Amino acid sequence: MPSCATMKKNKGKASSTNEKEFVFEFRAGQHNCVLKVPLQFPVQEIISDLHGRLMLLHNIPCYIETDLKSSLSSFVEKETILDYDREAELALQRLTTGDVDINQLTNAWTRSYVETTLEHARPEEPSWDEDFADVYHELIHSPASDTLLNLEHNYFVSISELISERDMELKKLQERQASEMDKVMHELGNTLSDHDVNAVASQHFDAQQVLENKWASELKQVTGIQKHEYQQWVISLHQDLQKSNSSQITEEIKVQPSQLLEVADPGARMFEEQPQLEESFTIHLGAQLKTMHNLRLVRADVLDFCKHRQHSSGGAKLRRLQTALSLYSSSLCGLVLLVDNRVNSYSGIKREFATVAKECTDFHFPFLEAQLDEVQQVLLYARAQRSSKQKEQPEIPRNGGDDKNKNVERNPSNILPGEFYISRHSNLSEVHAVFHLCVDDNVRSGNITARDPAIMGLRNILKVCCTHDVTTVTVPLLLVHDMSEEMTIPWCLKRAELVFKCVKGFMMEMASWDGGISRTVQFLVPKSISEEMFYQLSNMLPQIFRVSSTLTLTSKH
Repeated sequence: MPSCATMKKNKGKASSTNEKEFVFEFRAGQHNCVLKVPLQFPVQEIISDLHGRLMLLHNIPCYIETDLKSSLSSFVEKETILDYDREAELALQRLTTGDVDINQLTNAWTRSYVETTLEHARPEEPSWDEDFADVYHELIHSPASDTLLNLEHNYFVSISELISERDMELKKLQERQASEMDKVMHELGNTLSDHDVNAVASQHFDAQQVLENKWASELKQVTGIQKHEYQQWVISLHQDLQKSNSSQITEEIKVQPSQLLEVADPGARMFEEQPQLEESFTIHLGAQLKTMHNLRLVRADVLDFCKHRQHSSGGAKLRRLQTALSLYSSSLCGLVLLVDNRVNSYSGIKREFATVAKECTDFHFPFLEAQLDEVQQVLLYARAQRSSKQKEQPEIPRNGGDDKNKNVERNPSNILPGEFYISRHSNLSEVHAVFHLCVDDNVRSGNITARDPAIMGLRNILKVCCTHDVTTVTVPLLLVHDMSEEMTIPWCLKRAELVFKCVKGFMMEMASWDGGISRTVQFLVPKSISEEMFYQLSNMLPQIFRVSSTLTLTSKH
């Protein structure tokens, strides 16, 4: 039989490989043809790719394609198994002749099984945080939930009183220093010089720093003690409830609400709810399989979702109970907080949020400062990794990329617009996770587009919500937390329309992210928005989202 096709031997292969000839006989018209191909084993190529190359290079008729692929697959599989068997025989021979250390071989096998096979791996050591989370989740869904909330509120009252004392002492110090500075300025040019004024100002600053550090240390110590006591108490309560009559023990250790109200100072740190405008909508999104979502338009301050309130105020305790019930669940609540590019809590809305977060001890997660420190370390590591990869790869010109790289090189500890970091909380009123979204002054202009970093940041936040069980998220509709003079009615309507349309598109993407789970998106507008403006926004929302049903406009007190 004549040979119609042969394939030359590949060169440059490693010495550990061996060559075998694949022979395939077929008939083309009146001719009996033979295809001979030398193959290197083990075969590194994908069989379908190798088969396609043979068909193309040797002009194999199309009706031979299936037979050739089947024969080639069988040949490679058979010869590979033979090679493995041959290698196994040689390994056993080396073992019987003593060429291989048995102990070393068994240790290697043991390590491989432990590292790659779950059933042979060492059991994970129990984590205190996980154990406490399980115990708390069980107790908060039991009759002891009221006891837990009352104890937490009692701790909140204690911290609030301490903060009130701190604020009072700082106020007295500032008043005294202001009086001293007035006297110094009055004597300026007579008996005192500019140097004397600067010296007094420096002394005042040092005194204020010492007092603030003293109170910060005391608050940190008190919250640490509260957290330890609370966790130990919860564990002990759980153990006692398992051993004895749960109703009897709960009644014995229950903190009565009347006691809390007597301890509470009605004037100092308690936050009362302000009137709040809200309108709710139900929508169905999706091409074929539609998913129902809830939308809310709310006029309120962003920190109103975080501040603790007296249990005597209407609905405050119920909302706190709902937040506690869903703490370790698949129905978490998130809040988008617009911040600058520095990962700290020293100024602006970040300082106000940190103040609210310190109003009550967090019994489940690290304190805010510790979380921010961890974010800062991760950010520096990520910047270093990205910088090293960019040095290894050739530079690709991108629009606007140079400015971003310059900003990162100038201060790698800062984040860029559109980037965000997340903090976890159990001590806020209605929020479990806060998305700190970095925005710049560009959001105050009227010409941002759907590709703006702030808008893309919202998209990424919604994606994280879908992948991490955050079913309720609050978004600042106008991408600002406070209004200014340039934010006219046309500016507000244009910005709201942009955010509505973008969020609608992102929500339609959710079906591919989470399989179509019903979620609640709250659009938040600042308190300074007029009722007329609120009505216009509430009329725009159903037009863009094609609302199925609407709840009437309400004013919550």
